[in-house]
Amino acid sequence: MIQHNQNSNMSEQIQQWEQEILENGTVKSENQLVSAISEEKNPFVLSSLLTLAARLRINRRKEDTLAYKWLDQAVKLNPNNHKATELMLRSDWGKLRNLLSPLTFPSIRETDNRTAKKKIAEEYIAICQQFLANAGDELLELQDKVDLVSTMMDQELFKKLQQLYNLLTSIIEEADNLLKAAEEYEQSIIGVFHTAVYYESLKQHLTQLGKLKQAWEQLFIETKAHTSAAAPTALELMNEMIGMESVKKRVNDFYQFLKYQKQRKELGFTIKDELSLNVVLTGNPGTGKTTLARLMAKIYHELGVLPREEVVETNRSQLVGAFVGQTEENVRTMVERSLGGVLFIDEAYSLKREGQSGNDYGQTAVDTLVSLMTSNEYGGKVAVFLAGYPDEMRTFLDANPGLRSRFPQSNFIHLPDYTNDELIEIGEKTARENDYYLTEEARIELRHRLEQERVDDTFGNARTVSNIVLDAIFKKGSENKGSQELMDYMILNKADFIVEQQETADSPLEQLNRLVGLDSLKAELLTLFSFVKMQQFRRSKGLPAVPIQLHSVFTGNPGTGKTTVAKIYAELLKECGILKRGHLVVTSRADFVAGYVGQTAGKTKKKIREALGGVLFIDEAYSLLGSTAGDFGKEVIDTLVDEMTKHNENLVVVLAGYPNEMDQLLESNPGLRSRFKKFLFFPDYSSQDMLEIMISYAAGYQYQITAEAKNLLLHSMEKEQFKGNGRFAVNLVDAMIQAQAARLMESGDNFQDPQLFEQALLLEASDASAALAKI
Repeated sequence: MIQHNQNSNMSEQIQQWEQEILENGTVKSENQLVSAISEEKNPFVLSSLLTLAARLRINRRKEDTLAYKWLDQAVKLNPNNHKATELMLRSDWGKLRNLLSPLTFPSIRETDNRTAKKKIAEEYIAICQQFLANAGDELLELQDKVDLVSTMMDQELFKKLQQLYNLLTSIIEEADNLLKAAEEYEQSIIGVFHTAVYYESLKQHLTQLGKLKQAWEQLFIETKAHTSAAAPTALELMNEMIGMESVKKRVNDFYQFLKYQKQRKELGFTIKDELSLNVVLTGNPGTGKTTLARLMAKIYHELGVLPREEVVETNRSQLVGAFVGQTEENVRTMVERSLGGVLFIDEAYSLKREGQSGNDYGQTAVDTLVSLMTSNEYGGKVAVFLAGYPDEMRTFLDANPGLRSRFPQSNFIHLPDYTNDELIEIGEKTARENDYYLTEEARIELRHRLEQERVDDTFGNARTVSNIVLDAIFKKGSENKGSQELMDYMILNKADFIVEQQETADSPLEQLNRLVGLDSLKAELLTLFSFVKMQQFRRSKGLPAVPIQLHSVFTGNPGTGKTTVAKIYAELLKECGILKRGHLVVTSRADFVAGYVGQTAGKTKKKIREALGGVLFIDEAYSLLGSTAGDFGKEVIDTLVDEMTKHNENLVVVLAGYPNEMDQLLESNPGLRSRFKKFLFFPDYSSQDMLEIMISYAAGYQYQITAEAKNLLLHSMEKEQFKGNGRFAVNLVDAMIQAQAARLMESGDNFQDPQLFEQALLLEASDASAALAKI
């Protein structure tokens, strides 16, 4: 019963796919179709599925070897699969064209001498005999195909095959007549006398055979002319690109306007102000800037706006020279190479770098480009396309008014990042171009990989997804052990997309539990970690999740473990799937505050970009509150608040410092206070905690603190009431190690002494005394 229902469901699915192919020439779920082929066991159903898949491939590319292998397999599985047979016959149709290629004869002249005539006659005889030896079998095969297709619905194919059969019958008959005439002609040459009658008979049959061959060839020429489509225009190619809907509309409008202007010009209207062909393309990596530039160059050429469709691609390294005069020459050379076409400058903003020194000729490149674009020699004869990141391009053009004025606002085209659905479509296209298909599980894993990669503006969009798919293909091939199953050479599974994770020595939880002291803080972090994991689980099951507040304030004296815990915090959040990188970026006031107006925001954004996907740790954060009226610290805080909102869960910020000062910082900006819900207090370490830190730190380098030394250290710390500080504990052990070295070396460096090794492992009470005195 279950098997019956499965077959019934698959039959309905096959009917749906057939309807889609009939209406659109394709199906929405081609991967699902190919996956069904790999799983289907019923030979008749499998035959239908293979036929559908072959039809899809043939619709994309007429000459598809794999498609015809599938059809052959489909016919073997089900000889009554008429659709597969029909498609195979259509494939065979093209092969029949070369059937008459052996019937190629050398020219014959009555003026040739007897020996030459005899040799040509012998060639005619051999050619006809060779053709006739195989023609009978070919005629029988053709008759079988005519009989087979006569039972099918395709009357057009039946008519064509019937025409071929009739033509081949006439050609065989005429080839036989030509053979007889050639033999008679040869005999007349061998005899003492010969007449022109045999020569004329030979020429007559040769002419008739030539006409039949032309008729045969004409059938194939007409078929090719009927089926071949015109090459797509640049605009059609652009409209076929995945996603980019707003860009397509913009370019379509641009195209229609240029076409409109061209028609006005042809009608005799005066156009004083031509539309500028210079374009600014902005977008993150892999959004299609270079591809769009090439298509727009083709559009310009197709409309007659530019005489060439070539795009000359260049960048800073090819334009900016190393000495006076070289930059001007480089820019002029590139402009001259681009005449009549498009000059494409990638990452154009890098021509003018921030803080550019006198030895950097980037501004010279910009000035030279502006000069050439406005000159009589080159002005209007080359289209300049500038490409780069949106923010950087805006800043770059605003700083160069001469260049900015050459690019009207209407010619600014922004290419947005692709959505994950669009990227998966691009990934499937990359796979198909390499004759691979993705299973549904592979699509889910590919989406996960994309989520992990999409961290900041450096995300490569189409470039990234193509690389992921190509890596999966490589993994598939490297792990294939010579399977005989066809599907093993064309299906990409989930396993092919999984990246093997390197195992770390300790998990974040193990690192947290190993920390000395901080018991209440550990318990609070573990509670937070459990909460985060549960909300992630609820979200994965489609349940509403409570908003997770991860930005934190760490307060406590220096050396109480704030930075160490922040690193573990970042790794914990990565482990539970919140953060994509899980790295820690430690910063202070100097990393954000600049010396000039307008620079602080950019410096802050750059540091935030570095921390995306991880934790931004701002030590002594209260120092951002400057003591003077003109201090730029407030700009850092305002920028930080904006960026935290913009990047949401892709960025976790931890502010660290003294408790009272941190309260003042949070009160300075209401938006800042509202974004920090988690406050973790780091208490000073007790003397016993300090001793445990020392023992652990020393053990990390295979040192042991003797019992006497431990008692001395503990007594001294309690007596002097040292502030609980892990940094102090580490420094004290370092001083003990140095004191031990000095003590052991007092009697000379006798490294052959067998007792030296044992002594080198122990830190004695005298070493502790020396270290305490020193610190």
